[in-house]
Amino acid sequence: MKCPFCGCVDNRVIDSRLSQGDEVTRRRRECEACSRRFTTYERIELVLPMVVKKDARREPFDRMKIMAGLRRACEKRPVPTEDLERLVDRIERDLVESGDKEIYASAIGEKVMAELKDLDQVAYVRFASVYRSFRDIHEFMAELSQLLTSQQGSR
Repeated sequence: MKCPFCGCVDNRVIDSRLSQGDEVTRRRRECEACSRRFTTYERIELVLPMVVKKDARREPFDRMKIMAGLRRACEKRPVPTEDLERLVDRIERDLVESGDKEIYASAIGEKVMAELKDLDQVAYVRFASVYRSFRDIHEFMAELSQLLTSQQGSR
């Protein structure tokens, strides 16, 4: 593992532990050259489907793209990063278990919104407003009304 501070590849593992539901190994490392410490995460590489974009391009699934969108939606919200990681892990697991070789980006977006709706409703509305590209305030209000209706129905 290359030190992010000095670039040296000589380092030692100080501590290892499982995290995120025993699916990720967290390792604390210390660089032999500069003595600075850093953390690495190790996870099993899964065979994920190709993502089919709106313009029919295909690209590999990238969990960091989902995390970036979730972080933007959850900015200044009381949502722990661990919850976002678990959300992306669930989506990734669903994709692997589906066995599909390709999945439409829109299907991934819908899965993200369904998960986010349960996690934080303000973040859900933020994500939906960008993802669904509301053309005007009426579409935005319709989404809010639907959210309020579903919330009242679950009480």
